[in-house]
Amino acid sequence: MASTDADEDQLLKSFLAEVSEAERDNEVLRILGCFKLNPFEHLKLSFDSSTDEVKKQYRKLSLLVHPDKCKHPKAQEAFAALAKAQQLLLDPQERGYILDQVTAAKEELRAKRKKELKKDSASKIKSQVDEGKYEEQYERSEEFQKQLIIKVREILTDKEWRRRKMQMRISEEEGRLKKDEEETKEMWKRKREHEEKWEETRDQRVSSWRDFMKTGKKARKGEIKPPKLKTEDPNKSYVQRPVKRA
Repeated sequence: MASTDADEDQLLKSFLAEVSEAERDNEVLRILGCFKLNPFEHLKLSFDSSTDEVKKQYRKLSLLVHPDKCKHPKAQEAFAALAKAQQLLLDPQERGYILDQVTAAKEELRAKRKKELKKDSASKIKSQVDEGKYEEQYERSEEFQKQLIIKVREILTDKEWRRRKMQMRISEEEGRLKKDEEETKEMWKRKREHEEKWEETRDQRVSSWRDFMKTGKKARKGEIKPPKLKTEDPNKSYVQRPVKRA
């Protein structure tokens, strides 16, 4: 087994030594032109590829576009895209999610195919006679694989769009909750400040109340009280003086 791996590495190195700069540049452009949500496309692999096939293909393509070997200005970007594709396909959860969308795409294409067969009596009869072999052969065809890739793109795009809309709504809700929290904090802050100011004027308020209880009236600061008017004694008798006439 170790000898086989060594032979493959030597063969790969010999192959890469013969690759021209133009071919490396073309591979960079191919990788960067791939549908970003489908890592199988980046690695040029079919949807039923094994994890071992993923590792081998990544090694081959990554050496092809490695920035140390490829002079294309976007070689680093292509190299990073391959690394991300391998990471996704080696992660059971991410790989399972993508394959679930592949399964959904196949179901849609099969349903479409079934409708088409209803209109084509000859194909329908052939499908029934072959007991499913006719359909299996069709699904292995290049035509079906091209349709499958396109349908997977559509489903992944729709899923990603829904995910982003949901994330946007979550962000908006988080922003609203944060704003409400800040407004609540500000309200309690103002309330505490009011209570502190009220407590600071406590002695002044108590003093004013005491003055009021003594005088019956609060003395305003700077207020000048008017002089009291003298009243005559009602018991005092008066003699009316004659009025002098000119």
